[in-house]
Amino acid sequence: MNEDIIAKFAQHHRGPVIARTHPEYEEARKLYNAMIDKRPLVIARCADAADVMAAVSFGRDSRLPIAVRGGGHNGPGFGSVDDGLVIDLSMMKGVRVDPAKRTVRVGAGCLTGEVDHATAAFGQAVPFGVVSTTGVSGLTLSGGHGYLSRQYGLAVDNLLEADVVLADGTFVTASEAENADLFWALRGGGGNFGVVTSFLFRSSPAAIIYGGPIIFDLADAGPVMRWYRQFQPSAPDEFCIFLALQTVPPGDPFPKEHWGKKMCALVVCHNGPIADAEKAVNAARAALPKPIIDWAQPMPYPVLQSLFDPLLPKGLQWYWKGDFVNSLPDAAIDRHIAHAAKVPSPVSGMHLYPIDGAVHRQRPDATAWSYRDTTWSMVIFGVGPDPAMAPALKEWTRGYWAAVHPFNLPGAYANFMMDDEGEARVKAAYGDNYQRLAAVKKKYDPSNLFRVNQNIRPAA
Repeated sequence: MNEDIIAKFAQHHRGPVIARTHPEYEEARKLYNAMIDKRPLVIARCADAADVMAAVSFGRDSRLPIAVRGGGHNGPGFGSVDDGLVIDLSMMKGVRVDPAKRTVRVGAGCLTGEVDHATAAFGQAVPFGVVSTTGVSGLTLSGGHGYLSRQYGLAVDNLLEADVVLADGTFVTASEAENADLFWALRGGGGNFGVVTSFLFRSSPAAIIYGGPIIFDLADAGPVMRWYRQFQPSAPDEFCIFLALQTVPPGDPFPKEHWGKKMCALVVCHNGPIADAEKAVNAARAALPKPIIDWAQPMPYPVLQSLFDPLLPKGLQWYWKGDFVNSLPDAAIDRHIAHAAKVPSPVSGMHLYPIDGAVHRQRPDATAWSYRDTTWSMVIFGVGPDPAMAPALKEWTRGYWAAVHPFNLPGAYANFMMDDEGEARVKAAYGDNYQRLAAVKKKYDPSNLFRVNQNIRPAA
């Protein structure tokens, strides 16, 4: 590979092609997770599907390892690759809402907040995650759970079709009616099968919700968590609460007297009539200890989605581990609290996201995302700004996970896994659907061109 070959490729590529000598290279190669430092050979910023087709063919024919970057939020750094090609979709930002059909067409480089902004004008939303800076592509292809999942299902449950560039450079559309096997695999199987250039989602009503954090001192975490394990599985679908064990951030808008306190938080989202929502949240308040902060109130859904964005800018050190969780016995609660008390930085912590309601009403084999009968998706995350903290962040996260994993299921949400999990954990993440995914992989990517991911190997 030399500059002449890269220059020839750039002639057939409308978007910028950034090699190592390019003045923007150092900035372009930066990742959301600054704990990971990779030096790709070429970064191809794609302007459209034609650019993606050209980039896939260039990478394949040049025998380069290929990484695909959508919104760039990937925790384990799969949006880049050393000495290879990064297919960067961040310029592909279009969002088109069809209010009559209640659908939204989304470019592969969009962030979830950009889609929320477009759909909110029509009182609609797609069920994505809980941070508006998350990329639509990575979140969706691995399942996508968040505030609206109990009511409307996962992001993949609301995906109607996807445009995909395959390993051979051809362009196809995948839906229930067209390339149905590929469509099944895309809904949870990650970026293993091709480069998705656009998504068509179903949207659903979400305008003013009743939401926000209710924060308790960590001393009250035991009763709060015991209440939560009873409440959430039987709550109405429109009432979602995720549980967090963290630290009160030392800065505005948090009250100064609580800065740095270890906390247990319930982050509420009730997407029903406001009077009903307030009544339901007040009933929960009455059953719980007195909070130190209570900011749950009516707000536009996009406000809740972006509420925690300022705490999580690009360029922090990240290390996380996840599990699916069926139950939360007292012994597990005790271990959670013990490790939360030793959290290594103000942004580190643990979240439990509900996986029930509408998610349970799909068959386990309806999509590649197979954990339809679990109760929560757990993530433990060590996060901080200082590279010198990286070893401590990893040690705390791994120790916390090792302590609670015996109470949990074998697999985890693929988006909550790092690049050091191993093949057994990848197989556990896909469960009983793994062999079917491997067969689809063999059909659409037999040489495993798309392997910079939580990789599904082609069936033998």
